[in-house]
Amino acid sequence: MTDHWLYLARDYIEFQRNLGFDEILLSRPVRIEKKPQGLEAVRADMGDCTRCPLHRNRTNIVFGEGDPNARLMFVGEGPGAEEDRQARPFVGKAGQLLTRMIEAMGTDRSRVYIANIVKCRPPGNRDPETIEIQTCLPFLQAQIKAIGPAVLVALGRIAANTLLDTKAPLASLRGEFRDFEGIPLMPTYHPSFLLRQEQDRRYKADAWSDLKQVMGTLGLSVPAAGERS
Repeated sequence: MTDHWLYLARDYIEFQRNLGFDEILLSRPVRIEKKPQGLEAVRADMGDCTRCPLHRNRTNIVFGEGDPNARLMFVGEGPGAEEDRQARPFVGKAGQLLTRMIEAMGTDRSRVYIANIVKCRPPGNRDPETIEIQTCLPFLQAQIKAIGPAVLVALGRIAANTLLDTKAPLASLRGEFRDFEGIPLMPTYHPSFLLRQEQDRRYKADAWSDLKQVMGTLGLSVPAAGERS
């Protein structure tokens, strides 16, 4: 088969030379890059989503919020009761802690973007099921592409496992950058876990260590040892 195409190519070249051409230009296929959607288009695609069972008990879709051009994006697990009521991510007690964490990094919520793996509250704040995660994940992926952050922070095991396509425990993932489609991703503890473990200061120390690495990558001022912004 290869010899057949070589003979055809040779005959074609000889034919072109007989016509008087000294050069033969071969066309190359044009590659069209599909531009990422903007956040408004992603939200419009989602619509009044009924694609998975989570829609049955929700009050609101919690799409995400923040700077559409953010260099830093946080991804959590799913909305809780207060988030479901307000249609905003991380506004309950865990959200208040996340806000303080962001401020400790030398920035504020308005300059980052915050979203979740699933956009509707799982009943009773249970873990989202695989079908729910897989149904909602394309919208999160589209959000990430639309924003194009310099760094992603995965808050908690489910966010980290989903984005990294692994079942590894969070303790073995956190502490160093991983890769998500070319974007540095730092897995760290979910603020709700840190609240539950408030008496054990090592977890907050570990989370702060993770965030300092993020700060360094983003060029934010990193406090000296023992200091916190």
